[in-house]
Amino acid sequence: MIRWFMAALLAFLHLAHPVSAHESRPAYLDIRELGSGQYEVIWKRPMRGDYVIGFAVVWPEGCAPTTEAVHQVPGASLTRMLLDCGEYGLIGRELSIARLPETSAEVLVRVEFKDGSTETRILRPSAATMTVQGPRGALAMAVEYATLGFEHILAGIDHLLFVLGLTLIVSGGWRLVKTITAFTVAHSITLALSTLGLVRVAQAPVEAVIALSIVFLARELAMLNQGRPGLTARAPWLVAFVFGLLHGLGFASALREIGLPQGDIPLALLAFNLGVEAGQLAFVAVILGVIWLARRVSPASLRKWAGQLPAYAIGTTAAFWTIERILTA
Repeated sequence: MIRWFMAALLAFLHLAHPVSAHESRPAYLDIRELGSGQYEVIWKRPMRGDYVIGFAVVWPEGCAPTTEAVHQVPGASLTRMLLDCGEYGLIGRELSIARLPETSAEVLVRVEFKDGSTETRILRPSAATMTVQGPRGALAMAVEYATLGFEHILAGIDHLLFVLGLTLIVSGGWRLVKTITAFTVAHSITLALSTLGLVRVAQAPVEAVIALSIVFLARELAMLNQGRPGLTARAPWLVAFVFGLLHGLGFASALREIGLPQGDIPLALLAFNLGVEAGQLAFVAVILGVIWLARRVSPASLRKWAGQLPAYAIGTTAAFWTIERILTA
């Protein structure tokens, strides 16, 4: 029955997130204050082949572009403009994304003010409007980055499948605690090194290998179900640490896209990582709760092959991602 619950959880994850995992290429709106109601804007919209996703920014009344240049970069259309908002500026005013409520996409909005502080928001179909709040203190900034980290891990189905695989192999107890801790320590190391520019790795190969790491874990789970425990069952902390270094590079891609506020890099980095960890622990708690519930309501008989469902579901999905990411690299 436990395996059936895990299969249902996997099905829910597929319905909740796109098959292409957490790299769904959200649109990106970068606004930098130049002074006196003047802003430099970069508006990046993803493309599907030759088709540009038809989002449009709805600026507050009195704001209008004075110059505008459009060109294409790999996989996206990039618009650069100078925005004139006159004496009113943007602080305290609303902007929104037209046509966003008609989709399942997201738009990352980052506003950088003259003092170097930033405001970062994720607009979704259910919340396509934001009010620009202006420069904020360190605590508000830390909460903002922690929230972004939490949202990122819960939207990252590839990372969640890896954690799910670890949890099913290791089960509960201190071994699971040590395994998740090793994964956390490892991805924290590479997240920091990458976002600070000390380690630079091409993102496309990293994403392909992350998918391959999930294939490996699915195979380990299948072997365990067949009574042949592999390396992960024998030394789970080692596997979690090694692959955690790799997954940290994947987290770093999101943080580089969001950007780090100058002068507050250590705090923003720490807050983002704590948010990622909080989301990860919340997911582990859900898995353990489902396992506990399944044991309470488990029927007397189960089909022998039911135990293989999570392993093959995880492995098939990850194999698809691996091929897709290699072909699109």
